[in-house]
Amino acid sequence: MLIVNKPLAIIGLILVFVAGFCPILQVKIIFEWVNWGLYKTDIRLFLITYSFIALLSLCFFIRQLKAFRLLTRVMFIWVLLMAAAVYFKSTHYFGMKIADNLLGKAIHFQWGWIILGIGAVLLLFSVKKERLSV
Repeated sequence: MLIVNKPLAIIGLILVFVAGFCPILQVKIIFEWVNWGLYKTDIRLFLITYSFIALLSLCFFIRQLKAFRLLTRVMFIWVLLMAAAVYFKSTHYFGMKIADNLLGKAIHFQWGWIILGIGAVLLLFSVKKERLSV
């Protein structure tokens, strides 16, 4: 039997939702630092992430616990893949070592990744399987 820790799940959903609007990257453009959220970083990552969040919320509120458990795992893996993809894209964008080193120095990860990661971990640990004792 699956059991959901509702406060943990709701806090995780809120954190993951809010993290998309937090600064994800800091980019230096012509002597000025600009903060980019998930939407400005890549629109596809933004849309896929928020579709996962919408499905997670739907499964949580209609009590489809097996689907919710599966989607929490998928969301955690997605956050890890998304962070790796953004890192590798920013450090290997041009394919030339000199240009990539300059670009790598101009792009820095921001605190939005921490919020996204904490939310994904809270969602991951909000569902547990428990044996039914009779």
